[in-house]
Amino acid sequence: MTRTLPRRTYLYFTAQSINLTTAVMSVTMAAIVGAALAPASTWSTVPYGFQFLCLMLATYPVSRLMSRIGRKRAFMLGSIPLAVSGISGYLAVRYQHFPALVFSHSALGIYIAFANFNRFAATDNLEQSLKPKALSLVVAGGVIAAVVGPALTEWLRDVGGYPLFSLCYAAFVGLAAMSLLIAACLPGDGAQASQPRAAQSAGAASQPLGPVLAVAMAVAALGYGIMNLLMIQASMHMKHMHEDFSDVRLAIQWHVIAMFAPSFFTGAIIHKLGIRATICVGLGLLIGCTAMNLWSHSYAMMSVSLIALGLGWNLTYVGGGALLAQTLQNSPLAMQIQGKNDLAIALLATVGAFSPSLLLGTVGWAGTNAICMTLCIVLLLASAGLLQSKVSEPVRAS
Repeated sequence: MTRTLPRRTYLYFTAQSINLTTAVMSVTMAAIVGAALAPASTWSTVPYGFQFLCLMLATYPVSRLMSRIGRKRAFMLGSIPLAVSGISGYLAVRYQHFPALVFSHSALGIYIAFANFNRFAATDNLEQSLKPKALSLVVAGGVIAAVVGPALTEWLRDVGGYPLFSLCYAAFVGLAAMSLLIAACLPGDGAQASQPRAAQSAGAASQPLGPVLAVAMAVAALGYGIMNLLMIQASMHMKHMHEDFSDVRLAIQWHVIAMFAPSFFTGAIIHKLGIRATICVGLGLLIGCTAMNLWSHSYAMMSVSLIALGLGWNLTYVGGGALLAQTLQNSPLAMQIQGKNDLAIALLATVGAFSPSLLLGTVGWAGTNAICMTLCIVLLLASAGLLQSKVSEPVRAS
């Protein structure tokens, strides 16, 4: 069998770069534009909140749709809400219409729900040894997004004759066209709905690796939730320490680089160490991050801990995804389970995004890190035990 990745992997890498670019752009401008258009300051984050809400609500239905019509058609369909987001966002800013801005971010959330499946689609029909490499390469699209997203936003933010940020939203239409073109270039794939219904029922009734699937989902989802929580709370804590904004931004930038840059090598790390060891190292890095935060409150130590947080997120997110892809090999339930996996990630990522201020005000910085450390230790022990002997066995319909 071939030991090189097929051409479609690089198409998914490009598609994921577009997906993450839109996400980075929305993070950069959502609260600013929301504050300008909202009837009250307390409503300024409502558009971004609806983006997360629609992402969560759409994730599992999108996975079911993919199982019926196939990946290619679904990804082509998914470019439509991105174009709708661009048009409605541009009109919202131009005519100062807050409900249209909420609608724009809601449509963007639906697009992201489609595009998040790029990493799993890249592993379809690959031999087991290539799955982690393909998945990690697609996740590495975040490196492109980390550069292109802020640059595109800065370039289009204030163009003469157009309201602030209006062209940033309009750019989504062009990105949607690129996404559609990439999806059209993908090879055709059969819908899993054509599988005999009896086989699907049998697969649902017999899943001997249920605990392994649970670990795969828990590792990716908890890693994402903790990353969001500690990243946001760290910036808040550094501001309370009276650190300069430029220093806070620099620490977060290094964190983002640590999140995505290792993806070019994570597949090779998994091939060398194995999925179990990779996941355990990732959880160990998250535990180390919390330990550093508890040990020292200096800016330098917090910057190092944020780098450890980014590395830990990468190994748990890619490692959990690789474990899920490997375990679901040839399963007719693969897309539905992938949908449940991404729903769990979206839920915990949202909790991690909205709970930092609440936890900082109740249990404090130290208490938050102690909670995160405890959760990671429990998951590390569960992963080390449950993945010992069953990690390489795929789930199959009987």
